[in-house]
Amino acid sequence: MDSSKPNSPSEVPRPNIFSQTPTASFSTPSSSSSSSSSSSHKVIYSDRFIPSRIGSNFSLFDLPPPSPSSGGKEEGSSTYCALLRSVLFGSGHVLSPSTPEKYASIGPSSSSSPFSTPSRNIFRFKAEVPRFSSSPVGFEDPLPGIVHSQPKTPRKISRSPYKVLDAPALQDDFYLNLVDWSSHNVLAVGLGNCVYLWNACSSKVTKLCDLGVDDSVCSVGWAQRGTHLAVGTNLGKVQIWDASRCRRIRTMEGHRLRVGSLAWSSSMLSSGSRDKSILQRDIRAQEDFVSKLTGHKSEVCGLKWSYDNRELASGGNDNRLFVWNKHSTQPVLKYSEHTAAVKAIAWSPHLHGLLASGGGTADRCIRFWNTTTNTHLSCMDTGSQVCNLVWSKNVNELVSTHGYSQNQIIVWRYPTMSKLATLTGHTFRVLYLAISPDGQTIVTGAGDETLRFWNVFPSPKFKSSDSDIGSSSFGRTQIR
Repeated sequence: MDSSKPNSPSEVPRPNIFSQTPTASFSTPSSSSSSSSSSSHKVIYSDRFIPSRIGSNFSLFDLPPPSPSSGGKEEGSSTYCALLRSVLFGSGHVLSPSTPEKYASIGPSSSSSPFSTPSRNIFRFKAEVPRFSSSPVGFEDPLPGIVHSQPKTPRKISRSPYKVLDAPALQDDFYLNLVDWSSHNVLAVGLGNCVYLWNACSSKVTKLCDLGVDDSVCSVGWAQRGTHLAVGTNLGKVQIWDASRCRRIRTMEGHRLRVGSLAWSSSMLSSGSRDKSILQRDIRAQEDFVSKLTGHKSEVCGLKWSYDNRELASGGNDNRLFVWNKHSTQPVLKYSEHTAAVKAIAWSPHLHGLLASGGGTADRCIRFWNTTTNTHLSCMDTGSQVCNLVWSKNVNELVSTHGYSQNQIIVWRYPTMSKLATLTGHTFRVLYLAISPDGQTIVTGAGDETLRFWNVFPSPKFKSSDSDIGSSSFGRTQIR
């Protein structure tokens, strides 16, 4: 199978399954004074600080040492006093301590003075920063030592799929889940009564199973690790296949009607059915199921385990969203804000307890929930039936696919819910969605019998100030 990118996907015929369509310091001397009696030579200490010039480095300011006639008294030097006043109160040119030359050679006033008067910034290691301009236009001169970063350009997302594959007999049924992408980079697709595997590395297509004329595929789901694939059928059965050997391991029963949703949690498999129930199956146990979850009043069409495998979210055609824990047979959280079927469900991989859900044609909204505090966070009206949701593993963004009436794919930035890209190309409802193991590519499927591959998310090395993972918290603003 050719892996090159197509030039015009719509122009290539689709005769075969999965055929490709194209900081400073200083010291102070101790104070002392001479006794008025020369015979006693007694040292008298005072509580007033008088700096001493003895031992001072006058070469620093290009000054002569104190005259012997002054007797070493501090009051005998008017030049020193002038210097002290200039240091404390005056303003002049900045002197750089980094040069060993005399300061008279630094400032522009050296021609009229034996030294340059130091400013109050004498202990600053770098040149004086110019005052900011009051001009409303901005700064006229750049600040020394400061590098202004250029604003980041928005990440470009291609509006066209890089690959299109034919998928004959891919059903146009909102309640089914017929596409899933494994951790080993193998795509499973249910077409009619068969399941096909497409290897994304080699583009090799393998027919995994054929259920026969009396049954059909309603859902597929890869185990989190390994090569086990679960297949839900129209007759209410769940088959477990070892895809590496193309061998069926077991068939489990328990549902009376079709199994349209599947979700794995380690060795636990959850199956949702049109009979309104969810069965918890441990594939290591001999029994077909270990517990039965009841609460939905209509078909269960959405199932997702949280990333820590502690909570299971389920959506149904009764417009309800439920959250279950591992040991409950009744939902621990119930949400009824949606006004249409809830198939689209996605747990955030970045914030614990953050759950997104999408409603059908009469609802069209994506809602966000904090299951830790049992809080409804926000709501976004998308304008179209929400069919699927998936969260990026690399950045704080998510993708939604839609049906009636625009059949579009939207990339959102969370929590602002600003649109990064709107992708179009499918001519039917975009009912199926899966994400690649590296988290960069998504595949979408529709009743137009095509699978389209899109590069929408950056690599794990990508950094974005607007999408920093962990920088955003649960929002409270309602987005309408």
